[in-house]
Amino acid sequence: MTKTDDEMWVGVVRLHARVEHALATALQRHGLGLSEYRALCHLSTADGGELRMQELADLLGLNQSSVTRLVGRLEAAGLTRRDLCADDRRGVYTVITDEGRARKEAATDLYEQTLTSALDRAATDGLSPLVTALRTSPTPA
Repeated sequence: MTKTDDEMWVGVVRLHARVEHALATALQRHGLGLSEYRALCHLSTADGGELRMQELADLLGLNQSSVTRLVGRLEAAGLTRRDLCADDRRGVYTVITDEGRARKEAATDLYEQTLTSALDRAATDGLSPLVTALRTSPTPA
């Protein structure tokens, strides 16, 4: 039997929900939400450790309002700071701090272990074809 696109998509959504829940729960041990952790990851690999707010929003799949709240939480925790663009004073950057880098690094091993474990569990719960496809597909650039 061939799966329809709808059945396949339901499987993707189930897999996503399971993995996201496991990751979010694990990151709570480090005082981070999943979006916060991902923001720190993007910032830690960006040139100069900084991104325009809109760039960060695009990378995280968030709207402007949501990324502003997210950055506000990170800033209040001392994990990022805001900076104005030298060329365009209307442009606002968020910059990872040393504390933000340290928190991200401290959480990375747990994140990676939890991701692998969640995918392994999903593979034994009827989502094996999706997990296999993800694990064997080339990494997007």
